[in-house]
Amino acid sequence: MNFIEELTWRGMIHDITPGAEDQLQKEMTAAYVGIDPTADSLHIGHLVSVMMLKHLQIAGHKPIALVGGATGMIGDPSGKSAERNLLDEPTLRHNEECLKKQLAKFLDFTSDAPNAAELVNNYDWMKEFSFLAFIRDIGKHVTVNYMMAKDSVKKRLCEEAKTGMSFTEFTYQLVQGTDFLHLYREKNCKLQMGGSDQWGNITTGTELIRRKEGGVAFALTCPLITKADGGKFGKTESGNVWLDPRLTTPYKFYQFWLNVSDADAEKYIKIFTLLDRGKIAGLVKEQESAPHLRPLQKRLAREVTCMVHGEEEYNKAVEASEILFGKATAASLARLDRETFLSVFEGVPTYEVDRAKLASGVPVVELLTVETAAFPSKGELRRMIKGNGLSLNKARIADQEYIVTEGDLINGSYILVQKGKKEYSIIEAV
Repeated sequence: MNFIEELTWRGMIHDITPGAEDQLQKEMTAAYVGIDPTADSLHIGHLVSVMMLKHLQIAGHKPIALVGGATGMIGDPSGKSAERNLLDEPTLRHNEECLKKQLAKFLDFTSDAPNAAELVNNYDWMKEFSFLAFIRDIGKHVTVNYMMAKDSVKKRLCEEAKTGMSFTEFTYQLVQGTDFLHLYREKNCKLQMGGSDQWGNITTGTELIRRKEGGVAFALTCPLITKADGGKFGKTESGNVWLDPRLTTPYKFYQFWLNVSDADAEKYIKIFTLLDRGKIAGLVKEQESAPHLRPLQKRLAREVTCMVHGEEEYNKAVEASEILFGKATAASLARLDRETFLSVFEGVPTYEVDRAKLASGVPVVELLTVETAAFPSKGELRRMIKGNGLSLNKARIADQEYIVTEGDLINGSYILVQKGKKEYSIIEAV
């Protein structure tokens, strides 16, 4: 596989330095991507760089994932309008361990293949650097004029930017350049990859390698991913879409991909899956002929969810999705874990009932009108039952004298009340 050709047709190349493709065709090449360790989970914004590393490894080259323990203590000014909060070393080390576990789902770290992936932390080599050594060994090789010309610096120093830029952030590109220099020396790493906003920082590294080592190194960036409507990719009303199921449930993760627009689905399926050109072309044709069936979105959601969470969680997410459309059974509802149940029914009216009352049993009419306000009146509820319009936990209630007990609770906590086809409420035992 030609790595550059593969990324090109997938729309994953924004800028590339001359000679990079020749280098990759000449020999197995080590390349790295820097990952910000400010959280103990990756989010889907990181996936573009991670997929670049995955394609690199598939093409026979060696991926290096650099966790920016040192740079995370400084804060990258690229695309930012303010300084970030700085983290202490124990937090950074914890985050590093968590990120490696997630990266292992994409990259082979454990085999004895010559292109097995490696994880490094720049804090390991930066922590011993004294300030005097740094400005002598690194700072003297890069002029202030060169650093000031970078877009990330110019934007922060322009008149509109009232916050300005600290010396700490101004030196960020030198620290990142030092990473590239270190990996060039120690790992024979000749390529750094990242988002297009990283071009200035990456090329500072290639320049430092040229000036200090007389060597040639290369830069490759991918476009910043956007949505067709101009919104920020990977953001929802509740914030980032995380890879850690504690932060974003597999159901919500699956729903994010399932609900992207047609235009975004066609773009994202190239970037975030390993499906080949022929398969994607076929899915695009299917989408054009039957857009209401959303084959692109369904396949995209399947591929990414399986890659991140596994097939079992994907199947659970699909089953959970069907609940809102009336296709689920009481058994499938009972299989939902607590987090998925709450995700599926997020925003649904919720009422509380004393668990002790359910222990002795409560008539359904009393439960839904007196103990809770799920129904406005007993008369309306009885008419609903008579017309076969009431379900508890997806099971039809035909008996107006039905007694609701603790045995009706899902996950020992909830009862799902359904009026008609699509009107839901939840009763929680407390």
